[in-house]
Amino acid sequence: MILAELRDYLKQQQRVTLSDLVNHFHIEANALRGMLAKWIDKGKLRKTGLESNCGTGCCKCDPALTEIYEWLE
Repeated sequence: MILAELRDYLKQQQRVTLSDLVNHFHIEANALRGMLAKWIDKGKLRKTGLESNCGTGCCKCDPALTEIYEWLE
């Protein structure tokens, strides 16, 4: 995968979790974080966390993958 593919997906989705990106691109989270950092540094992407839990209380989500990335264009 190249940065352009990631950019195009982010532009299309507008807001996506790291978990969704891992599942879509089949790439490890840490590798994706490095690529996402390039777009953050360029001011095109913002990283946020979950504002609240999903409400189920099951705690099955890996907290490290609940980062949310939002495209800014």
